[in-house]
Amino acid sequence: MKDRPRVQDFDWTLMGLVGAISAIGLLEIYSSTHASAMAGMQWKQLMWIGIGLVGMFVISRIDYHTLMDHAPALYMVGIAGLLVVLAIGYSRLGAKRWISLGGENLQVSEFMKLIIIVVLARYLAEVRTDRLTLADIGKIGVLTLIPVGLILKQPDLGTAMVLVPVAVVGAILAGIEWKHAVVGLLALALLIPLAWNMRNHLKPYQQQRIQTFLHPEEDQRGAGYQILQSEIAVGSGGFWGKGFGKGSQNQLGFVPVRYSDFILAALAEEQGFIGVCVVLLLYLGLILRLVDNAQKAKDRAGMYVVMGVTAILGFHVLVNASMVIGYMPVTGIPLPLMSYGGSATAFVFLALGLVMSVRMRRFVN
Repeated sequence: MKDRPRVQDFDWTLMGLVGAISAIGLLEIYSSTHASAMAGMQWKQLMWIGIGLVGMFVISRIDYHTLMDHAPALYMVGIAGLLVVLAIGYSRLGAKRWISLGGENLQVSEFMKLIIIVVLARYLAEVRTDRLTLADIGKIGVLTLIPVGLILKQPDLGTAMVLVPVAVVGAILAGIEWKHAVVGLLALALLIPLAWNMRNHLKPYQQQRIQTFLHPEEDQRGAGYQILQSEIAVGSGGFWGKGFGKGSQNQLGFVPVRYSDFILAALAEEQGFIGVCVVLLLYLGLILRLVDNAQKAKDRAGMYVVMGVTAILGFHVLVNASMVIGYMPVTGIPLPLMSYGGSATAFVFLALGLVMSVRMRRFVN
């Protein structure tokens, strides 16, 4: 038996997938920005990848059980951070989501994702029955909805949505009863018309996003511009694409936020259907590798941690890919490892550090 984890115990196959996706992202960020005032963004993204790798290594050296022992304190720190953002956070485009620190704007909600993974993993691991009770489900809901509510106040619907799959996947794995699941689905179905009737209470840009998703052609130069230009870019790429650095929609700046939220649309135009398939296959490999690590975890706590990371990354990919082809509203959810963004990139690598922490201790007493 091994008495301590070693670097050799890293999942190097997983790291290979991460490296391939990150490299494609860097190339596409360069292609999307080199001929604009944003030239050089790929170097800043590379810096964040480097910082993320260091953070991943540090987290991997910490026993995930130690993190779970401090879950209540981490949760309180996360909630306090979200309250600080609401009080004195940096505002941009009508949203208050960041804290300025050392010349960089850090998005606290990204780190709340890590915290909710650890908190829910601890709670679910302590459940000693094969089926969750209504009380268990209620506690999971409260733990999740408090940060969700604070993030919605920023407002940031996309990040708030991302916390929900962690709770849902955790509840399924912990053994939610089918009757409770059916009640939850019915409650959700009943809330949809209620939410639609309350749409006038949303901020104007949120109302626009809903209306645009349903009928983007009604405002082609306004609210519908993002989705329509994204769809044009995806369609114009065809099967093989126009070639690296040759996509007109991308190079001329028609694709909105082409280095971040819509980077997949920029890739589709330049590398075509085949290029998108390669990227999606890499993500599929990443998800399957994470599930494999969850199955090999030495205890339930480790399994819940890894599946929490899997739920968030899988949700990111699903929503972002659906968004760029108009199958979901624009929510600002980035594509993991490819989209430009410091806080989002740091989150992914820190989350992978949690996965490595679980993997490296699967044989440790």
